[in-house]
Amino acid sequence: MFTLPNLPMFLLAGLILVLTPGPAVLYIVTRSLDQGRVAGLISVLSIEIGNSVHVLAAALGLSAILMSSALAFMIIKYLGAAYLIYLGIRRLFTNIPHESIAPAKPQSLRRIFAQGVLVAVLNPKTALFFLAFLPQFVDPAQGSIAGQFLTLGGLLVLMAFVTDTMFALLASTFNQWFKRTPSLLHADRYVVGSIYIGLGVTAALTDAKQH
Repeated sequence: MFTLPNLPMFLLAGLILVLTPGPAVLYIVTRSLDQGRVAGLISVLSIEIGNSVHVLAAALGLSAILMSSALAFMIIKYLGAAYLIYLGIRRLFTNIPHESIAPAKPQSLRRIFAQGVLVAVLNPKTALFFLAFLPQFVDPAQGSIAGQFLTLGGLLVLMAFVTDTMFALLASTFNQWFKRTPSLLHADRYVVGSIYIGLGVTAALTDAKQH
């Protein structure tokens, strides 16, 4: 049975990240504003299914790498830490215009679901994020590597499901207010940038102290 000594830090970092609006939230909010609550909830479900595919791929791929070479896994952790720092710096210095939310063309619920899954699964940035983020909280000494990946990834998807559902419900209930305040979806510049950098630096320093 494995333990997760970094679980409190993971939950805090994960909660901050999923609460911060990004492309997936923009998709969910747009569908909720345009077609109502049911369409918004369908889009939430589709996005989390797509994210689960990335979690499973990361768990299987990185577990196989660790079993073949502990050094290779450590290199991936350092590369992941560097990538998180890069994302943070880029986010801090990139000013995204506060454009309004463009209305989406009405679509069937089946199409909304399929499109949401594709949006999540085919987004290479999502895959890179999971590959960089999850290994920072995995400790080979604590037991099953695949189990740790799946547990952490599952928790992150679960948190995202809850917060994305909240965004969908809020958008469908207060749609006029959301339309008048599009800057809410772009308020993540300093929060996410700082979180990414902090995670990357902490992971790099922690690994350095262990060797």
